[in-house]
Amino acid sequence: IMVISWGICSAGKISHDFTVALKTLPPEDHQVVAVAARNLKRAEEFAQKHSIPRVYGSYDELAKDPEIDVVYVGTIHPHHLPVGVLLMNAKKNILCEKPLAMNLREVQELVAVAKMNDVFLMEAMWTRFFPASLEISRLLALNTIGEVKMVRAEFGVPLLNTPRSVEKELGGGALLDIGIYCLQFVLMVYDGEKPECVQASGVCLDTGVDESMVITLKFSQGRLAVCICTVAAELPNDAIINGTKGTISVPAHMWCPTSLIVNGKETQYPVPEPYLPLNFVNSTGMRYEAEEVRQCLLQDLKESSRMSHAHSALLAEIMDEARRQVGVVYTQDHQ
Repeated sequence: IMVISWGICSAGKISHDFTVALKTLPPEDHQVVAVAARNLKRAEEFAQKHSIPRVYGSYDELAKDPEIDVVYVGTIHPHHLPVGVLLMNAKKNILCEKPLAMNLREVQELVAVAKMNDVFLMEAMWTRFFPASLEISRLLALNTIGEVKMVRAEFGVPLLNTPRSVEKELGGGALLDIGIYCLQFVLMVYDGEKPECVQASGVCLDTGVDESMVITLKFSQGRLAVCICTVAAELPNDAIINGTKGTISVPAHMWCPTSLIVNGKETQYPVPEPYLPLNFVNSTGMRYEAEEVRQCLLQDLKESSRMSHAHSALLAEIMDEARRQVGVVYTQDHQ
């Protein structure tokens, strides 16, 4: 494959930012060739804004387009499973926005469908592919801060007026929306190891989803982690890894890190400037996950080693357990 032809599924805010991020990559490597939304008018406006040649008023039509190599799925959380299944059954490779699905059972179903159709599937955990994140993994492998003893990650932004963050039918809740970033950070540091113990405490909104959650994870060899998330207030949104010989910290935006402080010394990893205004901070950093998809497709891989199906399943399993303890139940949990 020379150029990767992308289809964009859903014309919302995150799809806008992803499309802008793709434009920071060489056009001979990445091209957006089609966009689909359930509302044709929205898809047409999106296509006009981003100069996309083909427009569809249904995801079904997008799935049938033979000239698409991979589809970016930017729909709301509860639609990830049905839309993912539709696309993969049409033999489309997919990069699906996080969370990959609503629970572990749905994640396992998506992975099974990907394997059955022999297509590539990756959860769009963009954090994992930032240069700063690759550097964290490199430093940990070199034992730069000694033995890691404690990891803390927090993410809180006031989103109580954002329906998709608070409505149960839209897959709302602090954990699925933003807490997942804290958990994935911990799992990245501890290299995908399954925790021995998960303890969660939280506060729920009257919509039945979690407003705030604190999750404590215990790993082998007495290593701990704490994840804090809330959609009710602004938190420092940093992360810190404490080892026996030093610390690595992400001072801000731990979910899209552009600087690292290693034993007191700070290094910047800026992301490219966007050509259109963005909806979310550092969104051009989605270019790194897009390039990872391209590299995997070039090597005919069906998953990424940095955000494998096993990583996505473990994330979902931990979130299921945390939700169970806090009492957050989605309709998808009963199916």
